[in-house]
Amino acid sequence: MKRIIVKENQTNFIGAWNIENDELCKNIISFFQSNTSLQFQGRTAAGKNLQSKNRTDIMIRPSFLKEEKFSILKKYIDELHKCYLDYLEQWPFLKRMASKMDIGPFNIGEYLPGGHFGNIHSERTSINTLHRLFAFMTYLNDVEDGGETKFTHYGVSIRPEVGKTLIWPAEWTHAHSGEILNSGKKYIITGWLHFPHEWFYMNKKRNLIAKDLLSKKYKPRIVKPKKGKGSFKRKKK
Repeated sequence: MKRIIVKENQTNFIGAWNIENDELCKNIISFFQSNTSLQFQGRTAAGKNLQSKNRTDIMIRPSFLKEEKFSILKKYIDELHKCYLDYLEQWPFLKRMASKMDIGPFNIGEYLPGGHFGNIHSERTSINTLHRLFAFMTYLNDVEDGGETKFTHYGVSIRPEVGKTLIWPAEWTHAHSGEILNSGKKYIITGWLHFPHEWFYMNKKRNLIAKDLLSKKYKPRIVKPKKGKGSFKRKKK
């Protein structure tokens, strides 16, 4: 694993490395190609939309990694972990607040010529994605024409190269897009690092939000401003 500088003389919090394991990347592409029954197209948080995301994916749940069929992806996670440890070294504050992270479901993606994720987006955009702290991505092959990842606010455009791995904050500050692939194919793995789920469940008695959401009796409650006070109170049932 070798650290890469994304852009000289700029603090952008985008970590980059080459995992220096081309054979691993090649085997993950073979895994994707041989599992067509698991593939789906254009899925976004808002549903299927090929206009904003023209890509074919296989979604991998962490529980799948216990099966021999998915062992190659367990090896990938080991490589990703090395990159994350180096990210912590670059930003030591994170050792206190984010030394232990979970990986949620992640995707292996294939772009064909004309494919893209052209919609500028970030990775934490609603209460449903609030737990995401970082995004990660590894390019599985070299791309000669198009397919760059462009980080809008930093003027950074990253060319896909086999083994190149990125970790960046999931916030709006790191809005980005996947540029149109002009020729060939482009393969990636992408997903998110988030706060451990056990904290949510262990603290549900003290965490009112967790208690509400886990309750079978949970119902959305209407909140209206209290007249003349400029504050809010819950509407009584």
